[in-house]
Amino acid sequence: MAKPKRIYLAGPEVFFPPEEHRAIVAEKKRLLREAGLEGVDPLDTELAFADNEAKPQRGHRIYQANRELMDSCDALIANLTPFRGISADPGTVFEVGYMIGQGKPAFGFTLDSRRYRERAGEADRDELGNAVEDFGMSDNLMIEGGIRESGGELFVAEEPGEHRFFSAELFRCCIQAIACSMQSKQRATPFFKP
Repeated sequence: MAKPKRIYLAGPEVFFPPEEHRAIVAEKKRLLREAGLEGVDPLDTELAFADNEAKPQRGHRIYQANRELMDSCDALIANLTPFRGISADPGTVFEVGYMIGQGKPAFGFTLDSRRYRERAGEADRDELGNAVEDFGMSDNLMIEGGIRESGGELFVAEEPGEHRFFSAELFRCCIQAIACSMQSKQRATPFFKP
């Protein structure tokens, strides 16, 4: 039996209270298992820290562990709901770019249906006089452009989810898109190589 494709679960949930994080991740992993896929959370590591280990060293070790997890995955689903500002969590955005840079497809969802410009105040310039992009996208054009070019897709909620940062319906849309993407790749791969 073939090993299930591994899907990295990027998003701000790692910052939620532990019980809230566990509940959301458990549901994501359950939905992926139903589709024959394996969910991989950034906290699925065996890291242990010494009491005297400096915080920057701890941070770098977390980065390395998460990078290794991403390297072991075939695709990514990112929660791009704005977090601590008008855009997605910056660590999540890095993870999207990292996976795309490896040639892996990235899929995402957001529970904020407003366009980026609307969240930025709908003005041509911000309070410092800097231009505000206006491309009719849900987030910065580099995020959406990268997802699209990777073969992925960004799904935007039309209605609130069961949690302000999670909707099983929207997550299922990502899973279905991954399944279609993988089927397309399988059909395009020749059985015999010359």
